[in-house]
Amino acid sequence: MKHYFLLLVVIIYTAGCKDEKSKKTTNDLATTSEVTAYKGTGSVTQGIATTIAENIYSCKRGRKTDVGEIISTDGKKWTVPAETNYTNNEFPFAPDLFNSCEGNNYASVEEALSNYDDSDIITIDENGSLYTTYIFADNYFEMYVNGSPVGKDKVPFTEFNASVLKFKVKKPFTIAMKLVDWEEHLGVGCEPNRGKSFHAGDGGMVAVIKDAQNNIIATTDEQWKAQTYYMAPIENLSCVSEEGNYRYSKNCNTEGGQDGTAFYAVHWTLPENWMQVNFDDSNWPNATTYTNRTIGVDNKPAYTNFTSIFDNAANDAKFIWSTNVVLDNEVLVRYTVK
Repeated sequence: MKHYFLLLVVIIYTAGCKDEKSKKTTNDLATTSEVTAYKGTGSVTQGIATTIAENIYSCKRGRKTDVGEIISTDGKKWTVPAETNYTNNEFPFAPDLFNSCEGNNYASVEEALSNYDDSDIITIDENGSLYTTYIFADNYFEMYVNGSPVGKDKVPFTEFNASVLKFKVKKPFTIAMKLVDWEEHLGVGCEPNRGKSFHAGDGGMVAVIKDAQNNIIATTDEQWKAQTYYMAPIENLSCVSEEGNYRYSKNCNTEGGQDGTAFYAVHWTLPENWMQVNFDDSNWPNATTYTNRTIGVDNKPAYTNFTSIFDNAANDAKFIWSTNVVLDNEVLVRYTVK
């Protein structure tokens, strides 16, 4: 009887394993089928990334600023939400225009500039002219001028902040910026928000550049170039499309949900010299512009305290991003000031 009982246990256990294996195979086939159906030029990941760094910046009222890694179906390793220079001490931080995380709640441009330390001026050309740039970025930026780092965002996520940086350079000069919409659910571009555990975040960046005589010489608008390099959350890969050098997620659902652990993401490798003057961005799409209301800045003092700069009546700067301000999470932008 004992032998018969053991035999029965083995049969039941084996059948159970076969069932589990069958279920797993079915799920894997479904996932593989959808990935195979994706015909774009990007690399596909699915699910939550592995955290490799926790809270690279901490703010009392801010969201967690973690960094993760994830492997795509083609075997490549990706850093999410982006590979940045935040912890690189050789890349300078941009001084504060407004930063409640550090108590720099400046009420006006004049107050912020009165606290500006001239030792923070970045010299690219010794005999160049002095320029001042005002930036509000949702969430994070790194800025280069003629390939030289001139400033990175102090607050990668929230509370929302704004920056002012100065540099000396000769015209013409090329601005190149990495823009990142940070995320709490690493690898799927989501954060808890508005009653949903997996809510898609959004981006947006606005900048104004002035000369030493306080004249506006450039603002963000549709003449800037913008290219997408990380797109998430994607519920169904069939919604992602490419037309020439346009990487579209316009047909993708942006609603999010309570469980996004199976969401997809699409990644593209950054060109090595994308910040250099001689980089050819002629085949990049022009930036898409967005209203203040779409970005949601009308209740953020990091923006509203400085509308005299950003919303100048004679030269109103526009928020820019790629074609999808919600799903495109890492975007490179470029512009040449002539």
